[in-house]
Amino acid sequence: MNQAKVLFFSLLLIACGKTEVREPIIYEGPLREMEDMEMFYSQNSTVKVKMKTPLVHEFKNDDKEFPEGLYLEFYDIAGNLESTLTADHAFYFKEENKWRGRGNVVVKNVIKHEQLNTEELFWTPADQKIFTDKFVTIREQGNVIYGEGMKANQDLSDFEIKHVTGVIEVNED
Repeated sequence: MNQAKVLFFSLLLIACGKTEVREPIIYEGPLREMEDMEMFYSQNSTVKVKMKTPLVHEFKNDDKEFPEGLYLEFYDIAGNLESTLTADHAFYFKEENKWRGRGNVVVKNVIKHEQLNTEELFWTPADQKIFTDKFVTIREQGNVIYGEGMKANQDLSDFEIKHVTGVIEVNED
């Protein structure tokens, strides 16, 4: 029995003598998660942007991820709906005050009945511009314009497409 006790304590001392130091794990994931969010941005008591999303992840640096998509409505000075933007996935970069939509990104000008489709689009709220270097399709009253890269106002009221191709109706009256 004494040999068993000596062997047990010897193994216990050997096992206790080895300490393993591990580096702390730094969590990089979201700090908060919000579901079924609807938010309004207003200026001078007038709604400018309405945002709806099923899920938001908020990070330590105030960046936000919208992994299940995003829907935005843009309103004019009188509070009338001007345009909408939808994306399958979105991300807000706080430091740059810039948004990125990915997947099936669609911008519609509801007044002019124009529509932009692309796979990635950036929006800068400060100057109310949208842009991309990806392939775009713009449909406007009878015309379909294709291109690689574009810049536009957020309501598609004025746009510039790089590397343009497409079908444009011409009236010969």
